[in-house]
Amino acid sequence: MMLDTRSQALQVLLVADPGLPSRRAASIHTTLERYLREAYGVTTTLHTLTDTIRLTPERELALGAVDDLRDDYPDVNIILILTEIPRHSQGDPLIAEVHSDRNLAVVSCPTLGAWATKRRIIKVMMSSVNKLVPWDPEATTRKFLLGWSNWSNNEDSHHQSLHAHTVTGGPRLILGMTIANEPWRTAPKLSGALAAASATGAFGIFYSSIWQMSTYLSTLRLLSIGAVAILVMVAWLIVSHKLWDRPVSERLATVVMYYNLSTVLTLLTTVIALYATLVVLILLGGLVVIDPEFMTQQIQQDSSFANYLDIAWLSAAMGVVAGGIGASFDTDADVQRLTHGQRLRQRVYTDNSTDSDDVAENS
Repeated sequence: MMLDTRSQALQVLLVADPGLPSRRAASIHTTLERYLREAYGVTTTLHTLTDTIRLTPERELALGAVDDLRDDYPDVNIILILTEIPRHSQGDPLIAEVHSDRNLAVVSCPTLGAWATKRRIIKVMMSSVNKLVPWDPEATTRKFLLGWSNWSNNEDSHHQSLHAHTVTGGPRLILGMTIANEPWRTAPKLSGALAAASATGAFGIFYSSIWQMSTYLSTLRLLSIGAVAILVMVAWLIVSHKLWDRPVSERLATVVMYYNLSTVLTLLTTVIALYATLVVLILLGGLVVIDPEFMTQQIQQDSSFANYLDIAWLSAAMGVVAGGIGASFDTDADVQRLTHGQRLRQRVYTDNSTDSDDVAENS
């Protein structure tokens, strides 16, 4: 369906994946609609819809299914898709692509990074619409266009791509994928780990040998113990719940690397937050339960706030290690949904599929 250049109205449908993309779409709705109206000087209506765009068996977006949406929105001129899929092509992360023959643009949310994503999403979408609208935009449109990346034409004249910068694109994509994994929502899915970590950490408040050990350990050694405990729990989560993706072909090695790095960063963020929470809770509990004079007798030196903090730090390290063991009681399905690789496999495979170890391609 080609755009009518004589039309005095512009109707755009923004389809966003459930989760973070959907919330991003809702947050930019009013601003994007206003920008479109100001840029093109016509009556503009922006519709938003939350829907999952499936992947074909070849691991490509099933864009043919988007045509079905036009039946529900017959007056829509342009369809914009905001997906959580971390797309990659031609050796670089793929920010967006435009299909002028379909009046369709696809924007990958993770490729825009972890910060200032609302502003970037608006800029990319305005730039995408500018590739689709057949009339010359007004001069005001220029302020919405991208200054940090350029569109490239493909062999198909109806297809244009916007790639991230070769140097900054990869790190920005990994951070974007980590944010899309929403590590702050991980805790409820690790109930077994939380229970084991809390119980073991609290034990340090009542065990005087922990007080004595923490007193004689240097600050550097205490920090090292905490770092090792965090790494042990992250490694155990990855191994026990099979979160490490393996490429099924050499051409997928870079894509799989992004999956794995984002998984590690997501779990590191979660476990560090768990560790910090345990330290605070154990410190508060120690201040309430442990009498300073009694501690002085046990450690054979004057007690101070630093001693309470050392006890909390060492006890939290014990708790985190125990939490890794406790995570074994959490269901694989709950933990695996934290990662992009598992969520993308759910877009492709049916219940009868047996090839569940393949990694979805993001092209």
